[in-house]
Amino acid sequence: MDYAKSLSQRLAAPVSKCVSASASMTQQLLSSPTPRPRPYRVCNWDRSLRKGLMARSLPDLLRQAQSALLAPGPVSLVLDEDGTAVETEAFFQTLEDGVVLMALSKGQTWTAAETPGYQLSLSHKPPRRIDVACVTFDLYKTNPRDLGCLNVKATLYGTYSMSYNLRCRGAKRLVK
Repeated sequence: MDYAKSLSQRLAAPVSKCVSASASMTQQLLSSPTPRPRPYRVCNWDRSLRKGLMARSLPDLLRQAQSALLAPGPVSLVLDEDGTAVETEAFFQTLEDGVVLMALSKGQTWTAAETPGYQLSLSHKPPRRIDVACVTFDLYKTNPRDLGCLNVKATLYGTYSMSYNLRCRGAKRLVK
């Protein structure tokens, strides 16, 4: 009987260590990973000072914007393009990388940009393409009696395209 008690005590200690270790490991695996920092552009209320910042969350960006723009008190963020307030973390996480935000202190309000050049300089540019030209040839038949059709399409710099459709219909008419 004593042997059985000592054996159960010996087995119970390693089993309890394994159970507690697996529970802590499960907690580590199930916890959500920290989001990666994303780039943002922040300007002051009159757009005279602009800074690029990296932040993981809205409170983090608010803190960085206040120190980077040397704001005297707490700041609030709005979208520079239309003045939409960024107040919740859920809305903040939906913003694109590199979006332009305006930091406003107490008593400051958003106003539309007076010079369109500023808006153009911060707009999204199309990604730089390295392809110069892409030419495609499509051969097809619309009718079994036709010789066939040829469609030539050329795309230059990924934006401009030209096409020409050559249709050879009525082969019997050409032979006669």
